[in-house]
Amino acid sequence: MPRHALLFLNKVINENDTKAIVRHSINLRDMPTEIDRRTYQFIEQYAEQNGGQAPSYALVADSVQGFEYVPEVSDTFDYLAKQVKGFSAKKQILDVLNSGEFERKLNELDGHEFVESWLPSVVDSVKMRTSVRNSIGTDLKTGADKFLDEYNRRKLGESFRIWKSKFSSIGHYISSNVYTVYGKSGRGKSVITLEEALYAAQQGANVLVWAMEMPTYEVMVRAYVSLSGDLEVAKKVVEGVEMGVGFDSDGLRAGQLDEQFEQAFKEFLRNINDYLDGNLIVRGVDDDDFTDRSLRALEADIEATNADFVVIDPFYYMAYEKNTSKTAGGDAAETSKRLRALAGRTQTVIVAITQAEEGDEKDEEGKRELKLPERKDVKKTKQLLEDAYQLIAVDTDYKDGRGLVGVNKGRDGGEGNVSEIQYLPQYGIVKELTFNENDGEEFDF
Repeated sequence: MPRHALLFLNKVINENDTKAIVRHSINLRDMPTEIDRRTYQFIEQYAEQNGGQAPSYALVADSVQGFEYVPEVSDTFDYLAKQVKGFSAKKQILDVLNSGEFERKLNELDGHEFVESWLPSVVDSVKMRTSVRNSIGTDLKTGADKFLDEYNRRKLGESFRIWKSKFSSIGHYISSNVYTVYGKSGRGKSVITLEEALYAAQQGANVLVWAMEMPTYEVMVRAYVSLSGDLEVAKKVVEGVEMGVGFDSDGLRAGQLDEQFEQAFKEFLRNINDYLDGNLIVRGVDDDDFTDRSLRALEADIEATNADFVVIDPFYYMAYEKNTSKTAGGDAAETSKRLRALAGRTQTVIVAITQAEEGDEKDEEGKRELKLPERKDVKKTKQLLEDAYQLIAVDTDYKDGRGLVGVNKGRDGGEGNVSEIQYLPQYGIVKELTFNENDGEEFDF
């Protein structure tokens, strides 16, 4: 068993430099032995409680049974970190090879899918977790070449992507930013956000959806109904008006499509590449391997899927980061801040869904009015409001088939913009209402 982790931890103690652990992205998973793991945890806990200071070797030896003290470690942190990460990468790959998931995927997938998709995604995730940083930031004086490389990538559309919204009030989504969608319970937040995600996928985006309160099958039902609604695969009279609609959502949920529509649906699936230039990947609440809802796991999924557009539904079901501020709600706030950093680091659009505070919204006659929530109504954490590039408010009424989508905060403007929408998701119809400028011309005022 290599001793590089032991030497790294000893160097942290000897030089009283606990930040070296963070600088080199060393984590508990990288520790090869139980003694190394206990030593790592003790150093981290001590540093947290003592202003970042490292414990003395005597205290570690007294607290961690089996700890071996090395008084002089002349090797650099960079060298030791690379060795630690290199061995960790090998171990993680071996863990995958020896896991039940490896055998299950080998049996489930065809050869090409296994070799070209699943296995590379595993390797990429391990590479991401075991990479070592060699430098910090970009120097304005010496970073010209790096800047020009990025400039040319943007020129070719290879980075800094802009994805159009279905709704004029929102306009578009810009990579490296967080967007917050909020509304009251049951008012269409997930539906509206999925519509935006699908629209991005139609433009060529790779979309990742973390559906933490919805089964994968339900998300896919909504997606297929929406896509087929755009194609108007059927006609239906709704409120006395004949309109083009998608496949029957209730029939899909129950596995009970009419025979003719079942055949048409199968044909639709065979040709789905014709309707979707990009892709949409769903992590549903019922997925057996969807147990880690941390930011670290999200980043791994982004890297593995090469995602451009990410949906977190809802934000408050994530595994929150540790509350270092020791304030009420600080764990959610810390998670929001790190989510913002993750969007920048991965150059993705991240759309986080949260709830609005409940309240009375009926008129004098007791009829519910459509009304967008205000900024102050953001629930769970106000930090999500601050970190959002755009705060998107939603209210819908599926019974009346209508809704509102608007912007309550926008860093590039747009605050106060509202779109009126036709809201019939059960038929695959969620679209902005357009009004002819000549409407009402017959009235002479």
